[in-house]
Amino acid sequence: MLVKTYLDKSKIHGIGLFAAEFIPNGKLVWKFVSGFDFVMTKKEVAKLPEVARSWVLTYGYYNKEEGGYVICADDARFFNHSDNSNTDNTKMIGTIASKDIKKGEEITCNYKEFVEEGRPFLKKKIMR
Repeated sequence: MLVKTYLDKSKIHGIGLFAAEFIPNGKLVWKFVSGFDFVMTKKEVAKLPEVARSWVLTYGYYNKEEGGYVICADDARFFNHSDNSNTDNTKMIGTIASKDIKKGEEITCNYKEFVEEGRPFLKKKIMR
């Protein structure tokens, strides 16, 4: 994460990611950081014990261009889905605030913009 956040109970689903500061429209909120975030191939995921594999499929997402499942090592894995999200994941640089996000507001993303596999209820080619 490139902005201050915290986790709290979400009205959308379970735990959510919330802004701990005002985030202006256009600000880069998250990006893949090699060495911190990581990618696991399908073969690597298949070799994991069932509980670990389930975790990867819940919190990771498949990115064909990256060659596997992207795992966010930070709290980005707690972005909840919204069809009217306050971030944009269609740019190559990462996740960008698509509107001003108030301190205390849940930060959401539209999984349809990047999920190919890993969150089975939403399937679309990744665009990051």
